Amino acid sequence: MSNAQHNHNVFQTDDLKKDLGRRSARGGAITFLGQGAKLFLQLGSTMILARLLTPQDFGLVAMVAAITGFIMIFKDLGLSMATVQKAEINHGQISTLFWINVTISSTLMLITIALAPLVVWFYGEPRLLNLTIALSLAFIFGGLTVQHQALLRRQMRFTALAVIDTLSLSAGVLTGIACAWAGLGYWSLVLMQLATPFTMAAGVWLACNWRPGLPIRRSGVREMLAFGGYLTSFNIINYFARNLDKILLGRYCGAQATGYYSKAYSLLLLPINQITGPLSAVAIPALSRMQNEPEHFRSFYLKAIKLIAYLTMPFVVAMTVLSTEIVDLVLGRKWYYAGSIFMVLACAAIWAPVTNTAIAWIYTTLGQTRRMFAWACISTTVRIVCFIIGLRWGALGVAAGYTIGTYILIYPVFSFALKRSPIRVGDVFSNVCHPFALSILMGLTMWITRGYLIEFGMIWIIVASLAVGGIVFALFARGLPSVWKDINEIFSVAALVFTKK
Repeated sequence: MSNAQHNHNVFQTDDLKKDLGRRSARGGAITFLGQGAKLFLQLGSTMILARLLTPQDFGLVAMVAAITGFIMIFKDLGLSMATVQKAEINHGQISTLFWINVTISSTLMLITIALAPLVVWFYGEPRLLNLTIALSLAFIFGGLTVQHQALLRRQMRFTALAVIDTLSLSAGVLTGIACAWAGLGYWSLVLMQLATPFTMAAGVWLACNWRPGLPIRRSGVREMLAFGGYLTSFNIINYFARNLDKILLGRYCGAQATGYYSKAYSLLLLPINQITGPLSAVAIPALSRMQNEPEHFRSFYLKAIKLIAYLTMPFVVAMTVLSTEIVDLVLGRKWYYAGSIFMVLACAAIWAPVTNTAIAWIYTTLGQTRRMFAWACISTTVRIVCFIIGLRWGALGVAAGYTIGTYILIYPVFSFALKRSPIRVGDVFSNVCHPFALSILMGLTMWITRGYLIEFGMIWIIVASLAVGGIVFALFARGLPSVWKDINEIFSVAALVFTKK
C-alpha cells in the first residue's frame, strides 16, 4: 500500500457509519474494561501511597498541579477534538496541526520553568521551585501525543487506546510506589506524573503508524484552529473554575488543608471517571458522525445520558452515605478530616456526570465552541463567588461552595447548551428522573441501615448498607413498569456488543 493510500485510510471515516451503533456499543464495552483496570491501579496506588506519604506531600504536588495543569491546557489548543469532529481531513492538515502542538508544548515547558520562582513566591513555599521545573517536562510528551491520539479516536480504535492507557498508568503507578518505598517523599508523585505521559507517547506512536510530514501553509487548518481556539478558551475558563478552590486553599490555608481537599476530590472523581470517561470517549466520535442527522443525534444522546444516570447516580449516593467509611478504608485514619469534605463534594457529584454531557458533548460535536466559551464565562462567575464565600470556613466551606454552585447551574447548563440542538430540556429531565428518584430512595435506606450498625466494624457497615440499598433499588426498579422499561432499553444497547450484525 502506498503512503498516500495509507493516509487516506487513516483519515476517512465513511466505513464507520455503516455500523455505528454496534461500533459504539463495543467501543464502550472495551473502554469500560480498560477503565476497570485503570480503576484497580489508581485505587491500589492511592491506598498504598496514602500510607507511605503524608497529606503535606500530596498538598505540595496539588499546589503546583493547579498551576501546571492550567498551562497544560494550551498544549492541545483544542486541535485533537478538531481532528475528531471535522468531517473531512487530510495529511497536510494533520501534519501542520502536529507541529503546532509540538511547538506550543515546548514553549509552555520553557514558560513554566520561568514561572517557577513566581510559584514559590505566591505560595511562600521554597520546595516548589524544583518541583515545578520537574513537572514542566510533561509538556513535551503531551505535545507529541495529541494528533496520534486524535486519529485513534477518530477511527474509533478503542482497544488500542484502552491498552495504551492501562500500560501508561501502570508504568506511572509502579514508578510512584517504588520511589515512595525508597523514601523519596513528594518526589515519588512527581516521577509518577512524568512516567505516565512518557509511556503514553511511546504507545500511541506504536499504535498509530501515521507519521507527520512538514507543515504546509494554506493547508485549510484555519477553520480547525478557530474551533480549537474557542474550545481552548472554554477550557481555560473551566479549568480556572475547577481549580480555583485548590489555589485559594493553597494560598490561604496551606499545604495540609489543600492535601485533604485535593485527595477527597480526586478520590471521589476516581470511580466516576471510570464510568463517564469511556462513555465520552465513545459518544463524542459517534455524535460527531451524526451531527447532520438530528433524530439519530437526539436518540443517541438521550440513551447515553440515561445510561450515565443509572450507572452514576446510585453509585454516588452510596458514596455519599458511606463517605467516612470509604475514606477510612482507602486512605487510612490520618485522613479522617477528608471524610467530611468527601461527603459534601459527593452531593454535587450526583448530577455532575449528567450535566457535564451538555458541555462536553453537545457544544463540541455540533461545532458550537463559541457558545461553549460564553457558557464558561457565566458558570465560572457563579463558582468563583461560591468559592470565595466558602473560603472563610476552610476546606469544608470551599467544598460546600462547590456543591451549592453545581446545583444553581443544573437547569441553566441544559437550557443554554440545548438551545440550538434537536434536544429539549424536558427530554433530559424526563430521561434521568427515574434513576435520580430511585437513588435518593436507596440512599435513605442506606443511611437508616448505617445508623443501626454504627457500633459495628467498618466492613460490616459498608457491606450491610450496600446490600440493603441494592435490594431496595432492585425491588422498586422491577416493580415500576416505566423503570423496568428503562432497564430493558439499556440491556438492549449492551446486547449490541455481542451481535455480529
